[in-house]
Amino acid sequence: MPLPQESPRRRATSEDRRREILDAALDVFADRGYAAARLEDVAARAGIAKGTIYLHFADKRTLFMELARGAAAPMFERIGALSASNAPIDQLLRTMVEQFREQVLGTRRKEVFRLVITEGARFPEIAEFYHREIISRMVPPLRALLTRAHERGELPSDAVARFPQLLIAPMVVCILWDGMFNAFDPIDARGLLDAHIELLTGRKDIRS
Repeated sequence: MPLPQESPRRRATSEDRRREILDAALDVFADRGYAAARLEDVAARAGIAKGTIYLHFADKRTLFMELARGAAAPMFERIGALSASNAPIDQLLRTMVEQFREQVLGTRRKEVFRLVITEGARFPEIAEFYHREIISRMVPPLRALLTRAHERGELPSDAVARFPQLLIAPMVVCILWDGMFNAFDPIDARGLLDAHIELLTGRKDIRS
């Protein structure tokens, strides 16, 4: 006998609950850090029983990793689209950093990235997960895109193709600066990222 299918209403309710748990978890992790965060706190913030969390996530580690995966999703999608494009490299890079500004730095996703950066050394399982699921999948298409640009003469040096981390580094700086110094010395993230692209490509951004 075939199993009964889950109704759209029930599925939507389950998906909504999962989203509420993730939103509450982001609040708790951002406020307390990974080590001090407790599932009891997440449940209280979401207004649910602690046991409800286990219907969706096995433990705190799984919950945090799902947050990290979701935070990286917009950049994954953008890099995948750009790697298939034949547009000039300076245009592609500016599109990518604008996506970063809007979808990461301009949202609470930056809290997740900051937690990975600051807590990864203390919790190797987080660092290992993030490298395996996100970094190791993000670097190859970036390297291919940058190598193609260098071969077409759009990048004066192949350094950034050999080390795509050079492209990502200013984004990490923006995330850390935003959390540590922005209250008394705000950073011009757009200016910094545009200047970095100018250094890489030798082409200045001309805005109308």
